[in-house]
Amino acid sequence: MARIGALEAGGTKMVLSVGTPEGQVLEREEIPTQGPHGCVDRMVEWFGSHDVDALGIGAFGPTGVNPSLPSYGKILETPKTAWRHFDFLSAFEPLDIPIGYDTDVNVACLGEVTYGSCKGLDTVVYLTVGTGIGAGVMVGGQLLHGMLHPEAGHILLEVQPGDEGNCVCPYHDRCFEGLAAGPSSPPSSTTSRCPSPRPTSA
Repeated sequence: MARIGALEAGGTKMVLSVGTPEGQVLEREEIPTQGPHGCVDRMVEWFGSHDVDALGIGAFGPTGVNPSLPSYGKILETPKTAWRHFDFLSAFEPLDIPIGYDTDVNVACLGEVTYGSCKGLDTVVYLTVGTGIGAGVMVGGQLLHGMLHPEAGHILLEVQPGDEGNCVCPYHDRCFEGLAAGPSSPPSSTTSRCPSPRPTSA
């Protein structure tokens, strides 16, 4: 029986698992997302000790997803400064097994199409709101890639007076992710009310 390794590299935690091609999860482990040198060696060792035949990696972004470019498999200009330009994919080469690489939300989208609520569909949009905000898109049975990958989190919003919120994005003062992701929650001492941002025109 083939043993497939899967890694969801998220902003808060790394989720490692081993499963079957039919979707049965055999083993699972979580490691806090620290700097790359604090957790990557542990992950390589974990997969190496669990005899996986192949590995799929879904990484937080932005990350290089075009195999024809030198940036493939590397973390790019992420707010997680310790990870910027880290060659994530190459770190797993010592396993000497086939490795697939994409964004965490694209592989979540693929998972829903293969095993979950979108089984049988070939065009799907998957959105996640957590430490960050991301989008995975499948069109005609193929995960969508363009210059990079679908980027929903940094869409700029026009914020109404009184709804400025607490933007935590280091690049923008009013983007979707900076205002709505988990870390942007207002202090408990403030009165919480539902913001009503409006998307800017393209």
